Amino acid sequence: MLQTVAVIVLLGLVGFRGVKCGRTGKVLESVSGFSYEAINCRKHSASLTDFGGVGDGKTSNTLAFRKAIESLKQFESDGGSQLIVPPGKWLTGSFNLTSSHFTLFLHKDAIILASQDEKDYPVIPFLPSYGRGRDAVGPRYAAFIYATNLTDVVITGNNGTIDGQGSTWWDKFSKNELQYTRPYLIEILYSDQVQISNLTLVNSPSWFVHPVYCSNVLTLKLTILAPVDVPNTDGIDPDSCTNVRIEDNFIVSGDDCIAVKSGWDEYGIKFGMPTKHLIIRRLTCISPKSAVIALGSEMSGGIEDVRAEDIVAINTESAVRIKTAIGRGGYVKNIFARRFQMDTMKYVFWMTGGYGSHPDEGYDPKALPVITGISYSDMVAKNVTMAANLAGIDGDTFTDICISNVTIGPSPKPKKVQWNCTDIVGVTSVVSPPSCSLLPDQGAKACPFPTDKLPIEDIKLQTCSS
Repeated sequence: MLQTVAVIVLLGLVGFRGVKCGRTGKVLESVSGFSYEAINCRKHSASLTDFGGVGDGKTSNTLAFRKAIESLKQFESDGGSQLIVPPGKWLTGSFNLTSSHFTLFLHKDAIILASQDEKDYPVIPFLPSYGRGRDAVGPRYAAFIYATNLTDVVITGNNGTIDGQGSTWWDKFSKNELQYTRPYLIEILYSDQVQISNLTLVNSPSWFVHPVYCSNVLTLKLTILAPVDVPNTDGIDPDSCTNVRIEDNFIVSGDDCIAVKSGWDEYGIKFGMPTKHLIIRRLTCISPKSAVIALGSEMSGGIEDVRAEDIVAINTESAVRIKTAIGRGGYVKNIFARRFQMDTMKYVFWMTGGYGSHPDEGYDPKALPVITGISYSDMVAKNVTMAANLAGIDGDTFTDICISNVTIGPSPKPKKVQWNCTDIVGVTSVVSPPSCSLLPDQGAKACPFPTDKLPIEDIKLQTCSS
């Protein structure tokens, strides 16, 4: 695993020098001499130490982060600004990135440590598309790093680390001792032009990266690590977002490596904001208890046009899993996945219409999801317990499923029935072992994969330096 991490993580070298920046001509001792790639570069720069930051791993830097971000906000309309987190261990409570055209940059030897004190996390309203907190009814704790209503926000580094120190949260959650939903590690809301890249993220209390109600989102070259036995530590969860590019990430998780979402039951239906135009490329995932890519289960605003390719799955419960239920409404359509390499899987293909958790009793039992246009091709898997478990909903058949050029090797103790299919309609082509009767062989005919480019692919990163 460490060898794999080394391949995909970019390292940089960083030096120091003073630059003039800030109010009243104050000299700020800013980190400089480094370069990184970003959607936009910044005119102004400052270091956390300029605002009283102490990187000893013990002193709280919550006030320093807040002062720094507030001070740099003055440059929002003057070329933007970047806050440099230099080498050290920087303990802090939750903080809000309140400025557009802003970059938070971590030196390769910088570690931001999340406070384990609940008092360091503001309590904020639940998301309108969920109608409640995900862990508990009512409000929720703010994410460790969060932002709302921004344009052009970047969180990046030369593989610096953000450590959520989630063990206390996990313990309290397992004992049902938390009043509110656990904080996510990074959550960006209602924002455009978002980049999260070139970082190591470890031990989030719950989901790691959660862009929600956003557009034009890049999550690139992240190493995300959580214990595989801790629930809800999803890697990257694009939620009611448009134009998202997820590339070159390595994720070890106790839950889904990528979970695509768009709201929960009647609240997601009412909010009505789908996740669409999503690219997932060059992902390596380890998740023994969950999926490489999950669609749902909160998908009531709809999920469409997802393109996943060049994926490696190791010791993972399933490759692509569609999770939905009666009462969800919404849709999952035009999903394309190809070129997967998989080793040690419970299932390769998994769809379920019986994932029945609901926010409350107010959901509509007549709200049935539409699942259609699902295309999987060019996949190889070995040491697999069961090829496919595909279960639609009685009276709400999952349609237009296509699986082609797939070879699945069984584990030493495979299931006797390799394809379990109910309430689905589709075709297969060149699939081994042979599929179920509801997916008849159509001969040597490949399943489709889009040839057009999405707008998010045209975003080119600039080389920034200081």
